[in-house]
Amino acid sequence: MPKNSKAVKRELDDDVTESVKDLLSNEHACDDSFKKSSLIVNNHEGEGKECDVEEGGSDGEEEERPAWNSKLQYILAQVGFSVGLGNVWRFPYLCQKNGGGAYLVPYLILLILIGIPLFFLELAVGQRIRRGSIGVWNYISPRLGGIGFASCVVCFFVALYYNVIISWSLFYFSQSFQQPLPWHECPLVKNKTTTYVVPECEKSSATTYYWYREALNISNSISEGGGLNWKMTLCLLAAWSMVCLAMIKGIQSSGKVMYFSSLFPYVVLICFLVRALLLKGSVDGIRHMFTPKLEIMLEAKVWREAATQVFFALGLGFGGVIAFSSYNKRDNNCHFDAVLVSLINFFTSVLATLVVFAVLGFKANIMNSKCVALNTNKIVSLLGNGIEESLIPHHINLTQVSQVSAEDYQLMIDIIKGVKEDDYQKLGLESCSIEDELNKAVQGTGLAFIAFTEAMTHFPASPFWSVMFFLMLVNLGLGSMFGTIEGILTPLIDTFKVRKEFLTVGCCVLAFSIGLLFVQRSGNYFVAMFDDYSATLPLLIVVILENVAIAWVYGIDKFFEDLKDMLGFTPYRFYYYMWKYITPILLLVLLGTSLIQLTMTPPSYSAWIQEEAKEQKLGFPTWGIVVCISLVVMAIMPVPVVFGLRYFNIIDENTSSLSTVSYKKGRIIKESARPGEDDDTSLIQGKSPSEAPSPMPGNSIYRKQSGSGGPDADTAPNGRYGIGYLMADMPDMPESDL
Repeated sequence: MPKNSKAVKRELDDDVTESVKDLLSNEHACDDSFKKSSLIVNNHEGEGKECDVEEGGSDGEEEERPAWNSKLQYILAQVGFSVGLGNVWRFPYLCQKNGGGAYLVPYLILLILIGIPLFFLELAVGQRIRRGSIGVWNYISPRLGGIGFASCVVCFFVALYYNVIISWSLFYFSQSFQQPLPWHECPLVKNKTTTYVVPECEKSSATTYYWYREALNISNSISEGGGLNWKMTLCLLAAWSMVCLAMIKGIQSSGKVMYFSSLFPYVVLICFLVRALLLKGSVDGIRHMFTPKLEIMLEAKVWREAATQVFFALGLGFGGVIAFSSYNKRDNNCHFDAVLVSLINFFTSVLATLVVFAVLGFKANIMNSKCVALNTNKIVSLLGNGIEESLIPHHINLTQVSQVSAEDYQLMIDIIKGVKEDDYQKLGLESCSIEDELNKAVQGTGLAFIAFTEAMTHFPASPFWSVMFFLMLVNLGLGSMFGTIEGILTPLIDTFKVRKEFLTVGCCVLAFSIGLLFVQRSGNYFVAMFDDYSATLPLLIVVILENVAIAWVYGIDKFFEDLKDMLGFTPYRFYYYMWKYITPILLLVLLGTSLIQLTMTPPSYSAWIQEEAKEQKLGFPTWGIVVCISLVVMAIMPVPVVFGLRYFNIIDENTSSLSTVSYKKGRIIKESARPGEDDDTSLIQGKSPSEAPSPMPGNSIYRKQSGSGGPDADTAPNGRYGIGYLMADMPDMPESDL
């Protein structure tokens, strides 16, 4: 094969790659990818090795798309994004509420029908097109380009309040280096004559008081702003600083942080499980959790909540999954990744549920012992004054109240209730049961900052466990935040050619400024508002549109061919039917039921009333309802806006959109072979393009652009990370499948 650039020799059976699909299918990973080269020739012997080239814009500068240092780093990033706070404080609550162990059945079924297929779809399109969410959907169909912008808006809304939760965890983490812990008991108020317990704490509990009064200093309603909480403001600043520093170099910096932020929570969860299993009552909690209530499985509400949890557990629709996978090599087995990450997510949820119920079982045992002691003292005081001594079984010694077991107390209660049916209520005796304690379902902040913190005060070496727990929450939150922020930054950088460092700092500063809304005294109510309304409906609509865009607009058959080229094998036919029929139908049903639920339950929130020291359901004021509706509308608005602009040609679909990956056809370069060289079958000199044999994958000749181009270079107008190929012009060849 001659090496001079003046001639290209090929055999008759060689051919020019006719489409981007064929072009990409011939690409192989290589260590020195992204290098410039003027001409690459592939033949049967494999001379010349193709590499991905990422071209710059009009300035002609080559820009290398970042790549993961290793497959492990990538998997940890996806696991860190999908495994978040919801696995620890939402999944256990749903398990308890929806039939215990029986809830795992609908969850697993819906994970297979909705979770894994959609997760695989997002991984595949990100890896195939190698762009963020804006570029990917603009590439699939310019009219659906608004899907990517909608994902970015939702990511921004979620990042605003999600980092506030991290700041709460940072505050508790900073307060955990004390013995005893500051929420161990109610504070005392001293005046000139007496010392008494703070009334708000006495009416509730030490951990509840600390959460609402010391940490949040919460107001009585969302309408009472109350000014900034300076402690939480500093913690929020620290949280955004951590996110900014970790993300400022993109995956090169955040990828290294993932080794700690993704793995540390598992170390803590396993340590907590081992410690909790050694505590009295932990087995009661686990038994309660796994006792299946099969009749609940027939309720539609259980399936709806399981589908919603599957949907959000994997981070579908945010754009983070697409952004992370866009930094992969094109031949990466993303199907394996989808199944692996989904199963890791599921088993993490089960592990977290075991830990939570083991700890809550221990707490329930302590609370039950306190209840028994309190009510046994009542019985002692009522002996001879409403309760006859003859009613007390002889083996129960009431002179030592602390020795009375829960079984003995229950026996006394049953006897007294049987004898004094009419007067029993007047005695004021309570029924003490571990089951009743475990049935007090708590989730979210109530679980992490009240129930769990209360349980840890009874642990030996409680400050150590408190430090570990809140450090785990911080890491779980950060892992999800990295993916969420990547879902904002990657599409914008691919689209607008902005430097990553400037965009990252600007995004974090803007988010911190808006986030001050959440660290005022009424901030907790705004967190609840954003959590309920900014993500649920918009993300469902986004994922439905993603599914429809691939299955019906782009074409499921074409997508399967792309997957075969990329993976080296045809995916299971199961995915064909899932993507085309089953998953869209299930998502539409889920969207419908979610809409019905929202319309049937007027917008409300749980307010903490200081004087009564208890939570109370309050409806949002009129302006609050307007904000709730605005959040949904703003998140979805990019979809119809972009569609309208494209449909009415206000923005031409064929213009050089920055987020579009363009592949331009060039011309055949007609140059003579050097004298004396054997040029048996020169396509360039002897054959016209129309006389060339039909294309055959595996043998291609095409130019890769170098510099800003000349008369033979046709620069692809795709922004900072554009990919441009100068291919032989084949008039009777079909256009690219992509």
